[in-house]
Amino acid sequence: MATEADTTRDVTIGVLCCDTDFTKIPGHIRNRATFDFPVIYRVVDGATAERVVTQADPSLLDPFIQAARELEARGAAAITGACGFLAIFQRQLADAVNVPLHASSLIQLPMVHRMIRSDRKVGLLVAKKPSLTRRHLEAVGAEHVPVCVAGLEDQPEFREVMLEGRRAQLDVDRLGREVLGQTERLAKENPDMGALVIECTDVVPYAHEIQARLGMPVFDIVTLTQMVHRSLTRRPFGTFGTLGTAGNT
Repeated sequence: MATEADTTRDVTIGVLCCDTDFTKIPGHIRNRATFDFPVIYRVVDGATAERVVTQADPSLLDPFIQAARELEARGAAAITGACGFLAIFQRQLADAVNVPLHASSLIQLPMVHRMIRSDRKVGLLVAKKPSLTRRHLEAVGAEHVPVCVAGLEDQPEFREVMLEGRRAQLDVDRLGREVLGQTERLAKENPDMGALVIECTDVVPYAHEIQARLGMPVFDIVTLTQMVHRSLTRRPFGTFGTLGTAGNT
């Protein structure tokens, strides 16, 4: 007989994926070892970094909607995306299915802003800074959030592997140096930054190092997906007697 814990772990999250071939290391949303619960994937053919990030190609909306519906039909209890620039399709994708759908880590921006001092900015680490537009922020209700932004488009390892797709083999250490360098520069140039949101799912594996270096909260697609999963797998808090009295301190 399945236990309550088994049932909790069986709740599945679906992931909408771009069409990329590079190595997905632990911590990446497309590496199953990142999560302690089931995930299922659906790659959208032709959804390259060029079309999703640089062009925000509207012709990709229908294929992503179809992919989201397929994930729902396969049993996904919630759906997320493997590229933060899918934020631009947030409303349409959420409207297309009957389960919660969080297309991008950027959906956390308004929440993070409200969590920190009102005179603080929210830092953003993105794949390509020039491609982040007001439309992306408006799509997740974050157009009025004060942000400071660092992009990875000029970093050689990130550009060659993630943006241009020149090779599938990733130099993990080289990319790590690029990511930490950009986040440290962002923090130095913006001493009023109070938290960081990582847009790019490809660099989430370095979130623990970023958090250790910056000494501030770091949010990303994995933290968001874990929260959503927890919202679908609530458990009792233990044995209690008269409501409102047991366990009080």
